[in-house]
Amino acid sequence: MEFTAPNAQKLTFDRKNYSDETLLKLYESLLVPRRIEEKMLILLRQGRISKWFSGWGQEAISIGAVNALASDEFILPMHRNLGIFTGRDMPLERLFAQFQGKELGFTKGRDRSFHFGSIEHHVVGMISHLGPQLALADGIGLAHKLANEKKVTLVFSGDGASSEGDFHEGLNVAAVWKLPVIFVVEHNGYGLSTPSEEQFAFQYFTEKGPGYGMEAVRIQGNNVLEVYDTILRLAEDLRENPRPVLVEAITFRMRGHEEASGTKYVPKFMMEEWGQLDPVDRYEDYLSSIGVLNEALKETLNTKVKNQINEALEIAFAEEAVDAQLEKELGDVYAPWTQIVQAPGSAQTDKRFIDAISDGLRQSMEKHPNLVLMGQDIGDYGGVFKITDGFKTQFGGDRVRNTPLCESAIIGAGLGLSIKGFKAMVEMQFADFVSVGFNQIVNNLAKIHYRWGQNADVVIRMPTGAGTAAGPFHSQSNEAWFFHTPGLKIVYPSNPHDAKGLLNAALEDPNPYLYFEHKLLYRSISGPVPDSYYTVEIGKAALAATGTQVSIITYGMGVHWAIKAVEELGISADILDLRTLLPWDQEAVAATVKKTGKVIFLHEDTLTGGIGAEICAWISEHCFSSLDAPLMREGSLDTPVPFAPNLEKQFLPTDRFKAKLQELLAF
Repeated sequence: MEFTAPNAQKLTFDRKNYSDETLLKLYESLLVPRRIEEKMLILLRQGRISKWFSGWGQEAISIGAVNALASDEFILPMHRNLGIFTGRDMPLERLFAQFQGKELGFTKGRDRSFHFGSIEHHVVGMISHLGPQLALADGIGLAHKLANEKKVTLVFSGDGASSEGDFHEGLNVAAVWKLPVIFVVEHNGYGLSTPSEEQFAFQYFTEKGPGYGMEAVRIQGNNVLEVYDTILRLAEDLRENPRPVLVEAITFRMRGHEEASGTKYVPKFMMEEWGQLDPVDRYEDYLSSIGVLNEALKETLNTKVKNQINEALEIAFAEEAVDAQLEKELGDVYAPWTQIVQAPGSAQTDKRFIDAISDGLRQSMEKHPNLVLMGQDIGDYGGVFKITDGFKTQFGGDRVRNTPLCESAIIGAGLGLSIKGFKAMVEMQFADFVSVGFNQIVNNLAKIHYRWGQNADVVIRMPTGAGTAAGPFHSQSNEAWFFHTPGLKIVYPSNPHDAKGLLNAALEDPNPYLYFEHKLLYRSISGPVPDSYYTVEIGKAALAATGTQVSIITYGMGVHWAIKAVEELGISADILDLRTLLPWDQEAVAATVKKTGKVIFLHEDTLTGGIGAEICAWISEHCFSSLDAPLMREGSLDTPVPFAPNLEKQFLPTDRFKAKLQELLAF
């Protein structure tokens, strides 16, 4: 397969019934990104900006699309879509400050180039991983559909990014749920330097649409009128008849992936052929040929655009470099939220751990009409553990949604819902499966508020833990994977009371949560749980037992192991249940260390690199003078979780913990 330019004579424009005003608006819109491109290349050579991702030759796609949609419909652009940002009338001085890493930019110097969004302008920027943004578009489209807003969402992908699994997941979910999303693939023949024939074995993306059960349209991406007319007509249709459409825009990138990479890998004849199809020059020629544009007007519009660019650049360059303020940097990691702990009523019922979770989730659904639940088999089936049993009947299929097997897309859709003001709960069938959605969590959910101020109101429920002979892929304790990621919050209850209260609190908070629930506790423990809605304080540990000889710091199943060991050994111990792992309660940890002087940390997770290592290091640094013995830790073996019961028993830390606890007491 060879990616070649169509004959230049085939780049024909049809104005149809569009007015001169519309034609000129498209022309002026095209001028802005092209003239900015020209200026940025000069500034790059002068060393005044550090990097530039060029969309030279592809401007017509962005300009046609942004002008075709309503100003309050979301667009999710990529590297080559400068025209989306300028077409939404973002202040140029802020754009230029963004490129320079200035405070005036949309990310306050925290991210580069086009890695940002602006709710005011209904633009949601990319992350470098590209593909995950398609799922965000699904979430926004779902929000439009749930609210019956009759709006569409448009998201871009390059042909290279289409090789990612997120491309498949994003299109599949949109097709299954009939979401009003326009997926625009900019087919420019290369993923950086890798040609299309080394990316995929088909010729055109229109071949893929039918495989997803969606329409697919191929357009000449260098023809701004064709792009505008196609997107305009599709958007009008999708608003009334919600469904996704795949639009393939054939185009070519005339400069490097970014300027440093150059274009030496491109055959010379291709550059020459596509150079004849320049979207700005050819449209300009067309307007002149039909008498809509003359030299005087052309000069006027170009002068106007250049003046706007130069004035904005002066403002951006005049601004001082970002002043690094520690309090501000730390303060923007999370979306602002001050918890008001809601006390329960007096009535309570003895509930199993699993029933407490279900009770909290149900009451949160009643409290938050904008809360949407998503997960595999959570609808009529009620989830594999039956936590959502009956929920679909009570709340309806729109809010209790079975999902395809695509964790990444569903987590991303949760973030998309957040962008539209919804809350989302995503159930992992097993915590192990979250690895498929890892990128969405650590790079999208966790960073989005710090980067450009967008909250991620998503709670991911994580059925976790061993002890059920479920083997290496259904038993992992993977909370430490996420403990290292700023921007996330992690809770891990050990008892039914906390299970309900912490879940309710997590769902109130507009920040992203991982809510770990131990599978073995589901039906093995019970306790008094208030019948009414209530919350437990996030970031606050609790003493599960009090004593004087030793402090056992733990969480989740570890609390029960610690209680049993203390009883069997007949010792007096503080058992501190962390409950919240991120942010964890430093004050409570310091207090118990100072009280007993002997500390052991216990967790079910494998020992190396576990949460206990970090907290013990903190204790050593901040509470060393209070210690009467070495800090100790115990966790599971540094192996995958085995299947056979005897192997699993050896893997878990219970016996080793008791021995180490005795060793610590004897010190």
